Amino acid sequence: MTLSFTAGQYVGDDLWVPVLDGQPRQYVDLDTAATSSASVVVARAVQEFLPWYASVHRGAGIRSQLTSKRYEEAREIMVRFVGGDPATHQALFPRNTTEALNLLAFRLGLTRDDVVVTTAAEHHANLLPWQRHAQLRVVDVDESGTFDVSAVEAALDQHPRPRVLAVTGGSNVTGWLPDLRAIAAAARRRGVLVVVDGAQLVPHRPVDITALGIDVIAFSGHKMYAPFGAGALVVPRALLAGGEPFLVGGGAVEAVSFDDVVWADGPDRDDAGSPNVVGVVALTAAADELRSDGWSSVRAHEDHLVRALDSELRSVPGLRRLGPVTGDRLPVAAFNLEGVPHGLLAARLANEWAIGTRSGCFCAHPYMGRLLDLSEVEVAQFHADVRAGARHRLPGAVRVSANRQTYLTDIPLLGQALREIAATPEGAERYVLDARGEFVPRVRSTTPVSV
Repeated sequence: MTLSFTAGQYVGDDLWVPVLDGQPRQYVDLDTAATSSASVVVARAVQEFLPWYASVHRGAGIRSQLTSKRYEEAREIMVRFVGGDPATHQALFPRNTTEALNLLAFRLGLTRDDVVVTTAAEHHANLLPWQRHAQLRVVDVDESGTFDVSAVEAALDQHPRPRVLAVTGGSNVTGWLPDLRAIAAAARRRGVLVVVDGAQLVPHRPVDITALGIDVIAFSGHKMYAPFGAGALVVPRALLAGGEPFLVGGGAVEAVSFDDVVWADGPDRDDAGSPNVVGVVALTAAADELRSDGWSSVRAHEDHLVRALDSELRSVPGLRRLGPVTGDRLPVAAFNLEGVPHGLLAARLANEWAIGTRSGCFCAHPYMGRLLDLSEVEVAQFHADVRAGARHRLPGAVRVSANRQTYLTDIPLLGQALREIAATPEGAERYVLDARGEFVPRVRSTTPVSV
């Protein structure tokens, strides 16, 4: 049995856009790993809340009181959403996963003598914050773009012993899912803090940090149907009980003079300034909707998408898939088409078929370097090209990504488009490189958009 979610559940479901043949086509969003559409339920929750919106904390008016209550309740909701205990864990609301991991890396008080174990499969958000504050010890990937638990254990056992293990919950490039339970168990046996970048995992699978043995998890609302500017960092209360906050200002303090400051207790200590209450309302609405719809239905729908992607991509002549093509994966695929630059392929999908994808290295340059089998010389060359402004020379791939908002019919349409593009290389003549090094049509359609 195949499952499909009801049309109209997401804002923009019936968007029509002009393409090069002059006829409008219904837009196909296969870029959901970058950001998801707003859920109609989430948008409605925000709309219903807006009349009551006010500044949180210390306001005497009813709107401020209700807003403050809603904001504090959200902390418990998000902790429980990922299987944490509000007695031991707290939720902070940074803008996104990247900000969450930057905050955490700063707050842990790491030094250049400290070691953080991470992996070659990470998004830059789970590399650069750690690289700024400590030494990285990287678990490499094999030719399929994966690593096993023994490789993590070997990195954990090297000296000096690491303070943190930072690992992705799901690859934003290939959709591969590491064995978090086994990885976390290996780290905890060695007394190493386990931090998971859950940006790609949380929208697709139920997460129980207690059962998995995860200490800290970060994720983003805009990848889980709540693109209103809030993410979550769920962290042990004791971990952030002392020290200076990442951002300083109003709300993070109990008392201030020109010579002294008394920091607030958590979570207020790490919540300087007026928070994004509207984003938090959206985030909690998204979490409630994911739970209420039932994870088994989400999983069944996405498993069907994975099988359909595998089948369609196998049918395209000259297509090279990057990363694993077996095992438990999210509906994400990265690939190249022989003889077609990745930017041109994405442009043709968009401008001839109204299919939105993404091309490049997907904020995972080291991982893409491994998947593309780039040598150190080639990596150095593309860094030099970037510095010289030659962005069009960057290596990369096209990524398609799907989720519960994706129609089952979208995947066969992608296959049809790729097969036709493979069969019509002369179509490249309709495109030129713009000043930013991106492929654009020589003549854009002027057909009005139909909604």
